[in-house]
Amino acid sequence: MMKIAVASEGKMVTEHFGHCEGFTIFEVENNQIKNKEFIQNPGHKPGFLPVFLYDKGINVIISGGMGGGAIDIFNEKGIKVITGASGESETAVNNYLQGKLKSTGSACHEHKHADECKE
Repeated sequence: MMKIAVASEGKMVTEHFGHCEGFTIFEVENNQIKNKEFIQNPGHKPGFLPVFLYDKGINVIISGGMGGGAIDIFNEKGIKVITGASGESETAVNNYLQGKLKSTGSACHEHKHADECKE
């Protein structure tokens, strides 16, 4: 069983990981979504969310953008990071499972405001 977390605002992928409303967690087996649940963002503190999601057993994180520090922590924990995603969370996961969603590698360099994370 693989777990994919999508930084979400409602049903949509959010532009900035740390300031999202929460995470839609998809449980995947044989490239098929078996279950999904939404968990509230417990709060944005540098370095906290990657550990929080690691402790939930996440294998892949999908977001519009993400700070370099979070990317580094996810990489250290063996969690695959996909940035540059947009649209509906479930569509993004299905595209990832079909090999159609690739990370742009875009990291946010300013950490002060969520709206500074656009390409």
